Amino acid sequence: MAGPAALLKIAPSVYVPALLYGIGQGAIAPVIAVSATHLGASPAIAGVVVAAAGLGQVIGDIPAGALTTKIGERRAMLGATVLVSLALVACLLAPTVWGLALAIGVTGLAGSVWGLARQAYLSEAVPIELRARALSTLGGVQRIGSFIGPFLGALAMRFLGTDGAYWVHLVGAVLACIVLVSLPDIESVRRTRGSRPVAAQSTLGVIREHLPVLRTLGTGALLVGAVRASRQVVVPLWALHIGLDAQTTSIIFGLSGAVDMLLFYPAGSVMDRFGRKWVAVPSMLVLGTAHLLLPLTHTAATLTAVALLMGVGNGLGAGVIMTLGADASPPVGRAQFLGAFRLFADAGNGGGPLLLAGATAVLGLGPAVVVMAATGWAAAAAMHRWIPPIWSQRNGQAQ
Repeated sequence: MAGPAALLKIAPSVYVPALLYGIGQGAIAPVIAVSATHLGASPAIAGVVVAAAGLGQVIGDIPAGALTTKIGERRAMLGATVLVSLALVACLLAPTVWGLALAIGVTGLAGSVWGLARQAYLSEAVPIELRARALSTLGGVQRIGSFIGPFLGALAMRFLGTDGAYWVHLVGAVLACIVLVSLPDIESVRRTRGSRPVAAQSTLGVIREHLPVLRTLGTGALLVGAVRASRQVVVPLWALHIGLDAQTTSIIFGLSGAVDMLLFYPAGSVMDRFGRKWVAVPSMLVLGTAHLLLPLTHTAATLTAVALLMGVGNGLGAGVIMTLGADASPPVGRAQFLGAFRLFADAGNGGGPLLLAGATAVLGLGPAVVVMAATGWAAAAAMHRWIPPIWSQRNGQAQ
């Protein structure tokens, strides 16, 4: 396969399930805390329930790599969709707050398996000269799903109450599972290319062998994850700080997300043509600068402008962490390496809001946002320092 036609050939079996899964995740994201409060949780405990998804994802990253290596990418994705379906049924039937928290944690665990397996699949199935476009499109499809999901969830909740959002995710997961059955097994892709299967390697052995990359580029991925996650928190918090109502805040956040969705394919094209630095570094510089500008906003118009700038920065980086992980991953133990690499990014996603919360408690919201701006610039510096200038077209190793 050569050219964009290669992406079109795999689009129905790879991107459609990703869209369905993303819609489901977007549908339940706004209602998890509401479901927890309906079961008697305090606002603080409801926050813990929401965080359970991220915790489950972090816990699942390393095991997901081992599982994918053992049973294959397609089977791992199928297993993850079955697992998330069972977890969503548990969410619908949960009699207690902690039962709901456990079920939400399992959705995060399933998400880690799903995300890693589809990344590993594309890393193998798509030629490296199209890798960034393939993975940035995957990230873009996920963003589109997360954008559509809350609207479909709201529609379902008109008829089914809060449970409607979980039904949207459940139906999406079942449909994704059906589509995944048509996905060609990666072994057939290897045979088509004439590649020979490689011997398995232990997860610990893979991590030890590639620790220098994990220690450097992985740290950069952690910083990227932190500043990206901060973006989702600081805009609503600052809107509240300057006295905007919930409806206005939602519109601003939605506009930012719309801009975010528009940039994934151009970003992937730039990465494939000119290199990963040309996207990773500007993305973090823009996000860091947008954070710095946020405390200077005092009206809905100025906050919208900064939120749009954040959308540009985040959209520029669509798929960049997945692409960097795929580039650095070895042919032997690819999935195990990706599990370890994703652990850094997911830890950043979970740690970013915690860093913001801690800085806010000590310094106040404005200075805390500046701290996150510095985190964005640190991420840009890390990406500039540790992304190799040229990647081999044969095996993804730096030259």
